[in-house]
Amino acid sequence: MKELNILPRTIVFEGLDGAGTTTQRNKLVAYLKEKNFPLFETCEPTSNMIGRLIRDILQKKYTTTPSALALLYSADREDHLYNKTYGLLTQIEEGKYVIQDRYFYSSFAYQGVNLAWEKIAEINHFPHPEYVIYIETPAQECMARIEKRGEAKELFEKAEFLKKVAINYEKIFSTLPKAVKFLKIDGSLTAEAIFEEILKFLAF
Repeated sequence: MKELNILPRTIVFEGLDGAGTTTQRNKLVAYLKEKNFPLFETCEPTSNMIGRLIRDILQKKYTTTPSALALLYSADREDHLYNKTYGLLTQIEEGKYVIQDRYFYSSFAYQGVNLAWEKIAEINHFPHPEYVIYIETPAQECMARIEKRGEAKELFEKAEFLKKVAINYEKIFSTLPKAVKFLKIDGSLTAEAIFEEILKFLAF
């Protein structure tokens, strides 16, 4: 299945830090579980070995170069997709719906602030998901939500940086293949209203 251009039954949530992607992913997972859909819920960075290292870097436990971080994301994604034991292709082959928080679009959006677009494209030759849901939330609102958490800010959680990330998201989503079903939704709506729009879009 490695030659697939589109990952069937795969739903990816994207957005700035604080946009509400994890909240909506969790809502969708709970909804589909109630309806007995076979599911695999996941996120990037993953909880696997390379993903854990990335999370430590994001939490500022270690430092590295922008290029090295981009390569780590790519390596984590390669393993996430193609690992024979737990990879996404294995889950899809088993007939499961994959519900995922972030994918290679985040690499273009975030790493694209400090790295050349061509460099990111070179290391992210991965298939697109069937569905992409982009929760578009202003950077200032995202930062206000992050502040409310009362936790230490991660590497990319700065308003000016997130504004550049938002521009990159628009750029990468303008290149989506026609086969990808795409929803952009206003992240300033209530969580309930956003979820209603998502269910209409998916039409499950």
